[in-house]
Amino acid sequence: MILEELFDHIRENNVEKVAQLLKKEPSLVNATDQRGSTPLILATYYGFVPLTEVLLKQETLDINATDAAGNSALMGVCFKGYVDIATMLIQHGANVNVINQNGATALIYATTFNQKSIVSLLLENGADTTIADARGNTAAKHAKMQGLTAIHELLIHA
Repeated sequence: MILEELFDHIRENNVEKVAQLLKKEPSLVNATDQRGSTPLILATYYGFVPLTEVLLKQETLDINATDAAGNSALMGVCFKGYVDIATMLIQHGANVNVINQNGATALIYATTFNQKSIVSLLLENGADTTIADARGNTAAKHAKMQGLTAIHELLIHA
């Protein structure tokens, strides 16, 4: 029941209750819900900055943990457009080149969802432009196919 309680508090953005539960049971920071999401993946997906900060302070946090589809917290914020959270995750050591079950990366997501500032952030932090998804498309190819000229230029000159 404590696990259910934790994820309920995360969805409610109840920072205080989440912090209390993690203080009592630190291992919960890497627990997963029915969809395979960790507390960090869920908090970042919803854009909850203070809650994300609490989770990032947990010593045993696996910042690169993935959900059932292989998506990391960084991947989720890249398509949502949460630059501030993407920055926090990268500053705390998130791997910018995690590859999900479809072969996609944070860079491919940021590109596909036209998140130019996140594309720049990822490139500045070592995102690999040569990784292609399961269909054989790199981020640059996605940008070109979608007519995202500014992002395409960033990617081909990276």
